[in-house]
Amino acid sequence: MKTLVFLWLAVIIAPFRTLEPTPDQASAEFSKKITEAIRKGNSSELSSYFASTIDLTVPGKEGSFSKAQAEQIVKDFFTQNPPKSFTIKHNGSSNDGSQYSVGTYITAKSAYRSYFLIKNVSGKFYLLQLQFELD
Repeated sequence: MKTLVFLWLAVIIAPFRTLEPTPDQASAEFSKKITEAIRKGNSSELSSYFASTIDLTVPGKEGSFSKAQAEQIVKDFFTQNPPKSFTIKHNGSSNDGSQYSVGTYITAKSAYRSYFLIKNVSGKFYLLQLQFELD
């Protein structure tokens, strides 16, 4: 009887467990959202993924900034350098669980090598580092 109850519970619960994304799926989805925000040049959407402070590098500005400061800097960067395209060239992870993506941000005037770093902190992903450097 106990075996029957266990099997019955397993059959009922199993479909719900598969609905939850794995950590790799969740980080891939988070990275995809960041990529789309950059592709659109949408600083407001992009900043919604920022940690409370973010290490940011764009031409002429480099440092650790608050979420609000970083949003304004990225907004200015996107305004001066509207995207024509953005493609990810490489993804990877580090030993501490961080995930990173390296890509190319193309504008009408220039190409920028881009890099961003995300990390799961207490069950929620954050964008911790973002760089755009002339290629």
